[in-house]
Amino acid sequence: MTDVMVRAEGVVKKFGTNTVLRDISLEVKRGEVMCLIGPSGSGKSTFLRCINHLESVSGGRLFVEDDLIGYRQKGDKIYELSPKEAAEQRRDIGMVFQKFNLFPHMTALENVIEAPIRVKKVSKAAAVARGKELLERVGLGDKFDSYPAHLSGGQQQRVAIARALAMEPKLMLFDEPTSALDPELVGEVLDVMKSLAKSGMTMIVVTHEMGFAREVADSLVFMDDGVVVESGDPRTVLANPQHERTQAFLSKVL
Repeated sequence: MTDVMVRAEGVVKKFGTNTVLRDISLEVKRGEVMCLIGPSGSGKSTFLRCINHLESVSGGRLFVEDDLIGYRQKGDKIYELSPKEAAEQRRDIGMVFQKFNLFPHMTALENVIEAPIRVKKVSKAAAVARGKELLERVGLGDKFDSYPAHLSGGQQQRVAIARALAMEPKLMLFDEPTSALDPELVGEVLDVMKSLAKSGMTMIVVTHEMGFAREVADSLVFMDDGVVVESGDPRTVLANPQHERTQAFLSKVL
């Protein structure tokens, strides 16, 4: 089995005449945490959405392990997967969004067990046991029966993380998971993400939290205008950026 979890080869994404990603090539190794940073509109979230085929690529290829994402190759031709086939690929890729997207009419535990029961056909008893274990892991062992409206933003985001983990993904994608939170709630979500990283989960994180990137990430990628401007060891890039565009960005956020 390859030690590369995600491989992007010349990925291009266009929306009409607007090119959002331009020739993105990078690799994320198994067990690695990669942080994507850059200004709004630089293509970070779009790239994340391409990895699990929520957006189709306009050019290039994306692989998770050795599976071509969203497409099938026959001979020298490429065919897009059906929605059902794409959804099957996506089962192994967890994603946590800025907005928590919890079902408001379901308790925290019901939110966590819904997909394993419906999609993976896990028995309800097994799903409940695993769901409780995951909610305890993210510090919500006393909130099994709470509805989203009765949870803080940080608690809702931790339920969303537990929900993604319930599908036992091989890869976790985080799209600015703390940007919708009040500042005092950011730490509790980052702490869960740090413990996930320590457990060996492969993670790609779009974030503005430079302290998290410095402390937890194995690699840091700075994107601007749809291209990778600079990448490398987070501590090196943050302390001594080589490209003037990276320097200008970091001077505003650090």
